[in-house]
Amino acid sequence: MELTGEVEDIIYKNDANGYTIASFYMKNTDTVIVGYLPFVNKGDNLKVVGRYVNHPDYGEQFKVETFEKIVPETLDALERYLANGVIKGIGPATAKKIIKKFGEATVEILRNEPDELTKIKGITKTKAVEISESFIENWDLWQIVGFLEKFGISPASAQTIYKKLGPDTILKIEEDPYILQDLSIKVDFAQIDKMALNIGIEKNNLRRIGSGIRHSLNLASMNGHSCVLEANLITFVTNLLGISEEDVLDGIKDLRAKEQIAVETREEIATKDGKTEMCVQDWIYLIEFYRTERNIASRIIELEQAENLKKIDNIEKEIKKISNIKLSSKQKEAIEQINENNVAIITGGPGTGKTTIIKTIIDLYKKEGKKVVLCAPTGRAAKRMTEATGEEAKTLHRLLEIGKFSDEKPNPDIEVTPIDGDVIIIDEVSMVDMFLMNYVLKAIYKGTKLILVGDIDQLPSVGPGSVLKDLIESKRIPFTTLNKIFRQAAKSKIIVNSHKVNDGINFFEEIDEEEDTLDDFDFIPENNQRNVQEMVLDMYDNDMQIITPTKKGDLGTKTLNKLLQEKYNPYEDYKIEKKFGDVIFREGDKVMQTKNNYDMTWIRGLEIGSGIFNGEMGQIVEIDNQEGKIKIKFDDDKIAIYETADLEQLEHSYAITVHKSQGSEFNQVVFPIMQVAPMLLTRNLLYTGMTRAKNRLVIIGSKNAVEYMINNVNTKKRNTGLKYKLQI
Repeated sequence: MELTGEVEDIIYKNDANGYTIASFYMKNTDTVIVGYLPFVNKGDNLKVVGRYVNHPDYGEQFKVETFEKIVPETLDALERYLANGVIKGIGPATAKKIIKKFGEATVEILRNEPDELTKIKGITKTKAVEISESFIENWDLWQIVGFLEKFGISPASAQTIYKKLGPDTILKIEEDPYILQDLSIKVDFAQIDKMALNIGIEKNNLRRIGSGIRHSLNLASMNGHSCVLEANLITFVTNLLGISEEDVLDGIKDLRAKEQIAVETREEIATKDGKTEMCVQDWIYLIEFYRTERNIASRIIELEQAENLKKIDNIEKEIKKISNIKLSSKQKEAIEQINENNVAIITGGPGTGKTTIIKTIIDLYKKEGKKVVLCAPTGRAAKRMTEATGEEAKTLHRLLEIGKFSDEKPNPDIEVTPIDGDVIIIDEVSMVDMFLMNYVLKAIYKGTKLILVGDIDQLPSVGPGSVLKDLIESKRIPFTTLNKIFRQAAKSKIIVNSHKVNDGINFFEEIDEEEDTLDDFDFIPENNQRNVQEMVLDMYDNDMQIITPTKKGDLGTKTLNKLLQEKYNPYEDYKIEKKFGDVIFREGDKVMQTKNNYDMTWIRGLEIGSGIFNGEMGQIVEIDNQEGKIKIKFDDDKIAIYETADLEQLEHSYAITVHKSQGSEFNQVVFPIMQVAPMLLTRNLLYTGMTRAKNRLVIIGSKNAVEYMINNVNTKKRNTGLKYKLQI
C-alpha cells in the first residue's frame, strides 16, 4: 500500500540507525508510521510504501518498507517544512517571509537563485548562501534513499552510506558503485554488481574484478578461512563474474600492486590428482588478514625469545610451600614449562586439572610479588574463571579497552591499551579468533609471561583463524596436553562421557561404575521430533539451559524459544510486553545479546561502565512502553536500559545454539539431537555441547544421529597460514 502525507510530529527516533515512529497526516485523516526513516523530520512530505499492522498496545500503525521524500504539495506545507529547524538560517518568521515573497517559485529560488533571498530584510548575502547550501544538502538526502532503494539497499544502510560518503553520495556511487564495498557495511555484492552493470561498467573492468575477488575472500573468511588457494579462488571468481581466468589473474596482479591483497607461496604437502606429494602452492589473502597472521607469528616469537625475567628459582620447593594439593606429573610439567618459558599453552578437556594449574600459578607468582592478570574472550567465561579461582577475571575486550573498531573492517595496526601485568593467563583460547589474538599480543610487553589455556577439541572460534590449533601444531610454542581425568572428576558421568565422545567411543553401553558415581547424565532415545520437542518443554525449568545444534526446525532455537516463552512466561495482564518485528519481548523473558555494543551503558551497584557483548545473557525485568525503555539484568548483575530500536540486538535465550554456548557453563543442560544438516553433526559440536553442563546433562534424541556425530571427525578444515609462518 502507498500513502502520501506530511510528518506531523516525531514520536521517537533512534539517531544511530534511523528507526522512527511518527504521526503522519494525510488529507482528512492521520496515522502512525514506523520504520527505518533516516533524514526524516517534522514537516517533511513523504510517499511511503508498506502495510498496516496491529500493535498490541498502540493499535493500528503503518509499517514502512520504503519511502520517498517529495516536494510539499502546498505553500502551507512548504512553509511548515522550512520552519521546522532543519534548514540552517530559517526559523518560523523567516519561513513565512520567504513563502510570502516567492510563493510557488520558492524551491527554485532556494536551489538555484540564492541571491534573490537578500531581498528579504535580515538575510545577508552570506546567510542567503548558507540557507541555499543547507536546503540543497537536505534535498540531496531526499534523493539518496530513493536512489539506493532501487538497488535493494535499505534506508538504514542508506543513512550509513551518506554519513561515510557525504553530500556527493549519489555522484560518487554512480561513478564507482564498488565504493560501497569499501565502506564495511552490510550491502550484498550482487546488488552492487547489478548496479554497476546497469550503469554500463564492462564485465572485465579491473575495478569490478578486484571487487569480486575481495568479496570472494570475505566470503571465505565468514567460514573461518584466512586465505584461499589461488586455483580455487580463480574458479570461484570466473563463475561469480562470468569472466575468463586470464581476467581474474589480471585482477589479482592489480590488487597485489595496490597492496589490497597478499600472495603467500608455500612449499607444502598437498593432494593433487589423487596423489599426496610436496608441491609449491600460492595462497591469496586480503592484506589485513595476511598482516594479522604475520603480526601474531612475529610477536609471539618475540615474546618467547625475550629474557625470562619472571622465572622463579627452585620452583619445586616453592610449589610445596604454597600448595597442599598433590599435583600430577603432567601438572608439574605444565607449571615447570610455564616457569621456563615466556609463552606456554595448556590444553585439555574437563576434569583434567587445568583450573588447579591456574590457581597454583596465581599463588606462586603473587607470592613473588608479581601481578597476575586473568582474562577470557566472553563475559560468561570470565565469570567462570573468577568463580573457579577466587580472583577477578576480565573479558579481553574490557581489558584491552577495545572500541568499535573490532566490529568494523579489521585493522592489524590499530592501537590498543597495554596490559599492566607480569603474568597474563587467558582461558578458553579456542574461542579467540586471529584478530582478537593480534590485539592481545600488541598489548603485551616483552618480558611478560603469557599462558594460553583452552580445549583444542572444542568448536573453533566464530571469527576467522584457528589460533590455538595452529600454535600447538607448529610446535613453536611449548605446550602441555592434559589427558588424565582426576578421580573426583571421574565420578561425573558428564565428564567421563564427554571424554568418551572425544575418543570416538559411544556412551550407550553401561559400564561398571563405582558406588559414588554421580547420577548426572542421561540419554533418552527418541526418534520422533515432536515427541522430543514435548519432552524438552516438559523438562525445562529456570535453572536449566536448552542447547541445540541448530536455529531451524522443530528443535531449533527459533521454534523452541517461542514455545518455551508461551509455556513458561505466557501473556499475563500484569506483564508488559513489547513487539519488535515478529518477536514479542515480555517482562521475565530470558534474552541474549547477539552483537557487540560498545556504547551501551550499564550499572552494577555503584559501578558504571559501558559495553554489552555478543553472548551475554540476562532477563528482562521491566518494560516501559511510554518511554520506549527496556531494563535488562544480566547474569553478572549488570543492569542496562535498552531503547526500542536496540531490540534488534537481542534474541530469546531459553534455548541457544551450541556455538552461542561456548565459554559458558550451566547447572543443568538439556541437549536435543536429531538429524539436521550434516555440517552440524560433528564430534566437536557434540563434545562442546556436552561440556557446557556442570551438574546435570540430559541428551534426548536419535541414537543414530548421536553415533554419527561421534564418528564424524570431518570438521571443516580452516585454511590458515599461521602455522606456516611460525615454522619458517
